[in-house]
Amino acid sequence: MKRKPNILFIFSDQQRWDTVGCYGQPLDITPNLDDLAKDGVRIENAFTCQPVCGPARACLQTGKYATETGCYRNAIALPLDANTVPRYLSQAGYEVGYVGKWHLASTGYDSNEDIGEVCNYETTAIPPERRGGYKDYWVAADVLEYTSHGYDGYMFKDMEKVEFKGYRVDATTDFVLDYLDGYTGEKPFFLFTSYIEPHHQNDRNRYEGPDGSKERFKDYVPPKDLVSNTEKGDWEENYPDYLGCCASLDENVGRIRKKLRELGLEEDTLIIYTSDHGSHFRTRNKEYKRSCHESAIRVPMILNGPGFRGGKVVKELVSLIDLPATILNSAGVEQPEDMQGYPIQQVVDGKEVKWQKEVFLQISESQLGRAIRTDKWKYCVTAPDKSGGMDSHSDTYVETFLYDLEKDPCELTNLVKDPAYVKVREELASRLIKRMKEAKEQEPVILPAK
Repeated sequence: MKRKPNILFIFSDQQRWDTVGCYGQPLDITPNLDDLAKDGVRIENAFTCQPVCGPARACLQTGKYATETGCYRNAIALPLDANTVPRYLSQAGYEVGYVGKWHLASTGYDSNEDIGEVCNYETTAIPPERRGGYKDYWVAADVLEYTSHGYDGYMFKDMEKVEFKGYRVDATTDFVLDYLDGYTGEKPFFLFTSYIEPHHQNDRNRYEGPDGSKERFKDYVPPKDLVSNTEKGDWEENYPDYLGCCASLDENVGRIRKKLRELGLEEDTLIIYTSDHGSHFRTRNKEYKRSCHESAIRVPMILNGPGFRGGKVVKELVSLIDLPATILNSAGVEQPEDMQGYPIQQVVDGKEVKWQKEVFLQISESQLGRAIRTDKWKYCVTAPDKSGGMDSHSDTYVETFLYDLEKDPCELTNLVKDPAYVKVREELASRLIKRMKEAKEQEPVILPAK
């Protein structure tokens, strides 16, 4: 009987797709990721399903949309009884471990929804029952930016505080390498590695690349959407450090692959690399994400290993919500009926399959919004009388954005009130409502923009 593959999930935080060379980044920032894509499979059009940290993570761990788990915004803990990917894999004979930022253990702030009991593990050890089923190896912090900076900090190995020195990406990788060095090989492993870079450091209100990043990447080529946007944001002062974070992530992908080779595990290990969302550098709202725009929702996604080899490029639209089904498929586990998403293997294999024609997004905190992204269109609606932090859903939405991505890839011309696009908006509204219902939401009324 053929052994099931090991699965190593490498997750960055707030990383734009265009920071990676194989997606068009002109500087030599990501040679290891480019090599991963050259031998594996690159998803050309990959998107988050919720452009904010906690909800995106809840989606990835469960294969359900954020409103289905109740984790519709940050600071809502994953339900203790949630059916998660590591729980399914444990039942299938896998060893399951987690390293890095968790962001799914604490619940706080007011809400109009039933979000359960208030609890806070932001700077303390996370008890086993709040780890989503990761039971065999655990080195993490719930909100890593609260327990560390770009350099130095601490996490918790099980319930014991572990301090680290040096750059945070390197330190996080050290824990991954420790796991691999101690791996016995008795069972296949599923190891989820969650970096916080290139996310900005909250308490310092800036991005923190490795020392020397400002000089090393001073000659960067700014993304067109940032240069052309009337809102200047803060990208000019932050982009070199942002790229420094991405370069460090890439170097550490190289360290992990080297260790896998040394241990003879590379051929049997599927590596998945992606991010929770991107960054628009305050050009779309007052912070960095929580927006329907490409800069906030489009992410890199590269898979390399059993079932994902050959330097293929997938052009179909893929969402983070598709990754749980993809992982289970690789492990030979049947996808549960209540799990959203589609195994990416369907489009990698090149067979004629019925694949999604749009990706669906739920947006919270900055707004209560819903959106779809097709090959050509971006369509977004928001709830006028609801709070993105207090409310998870609405029965009424108003059209907010419509972009023609073929003619306007930087999303500078909002067509939401243009009478020439009434029929387009009607069709997209119908498609959006269909996707909302598939996500177990109530059928809403969508009103035209005033």
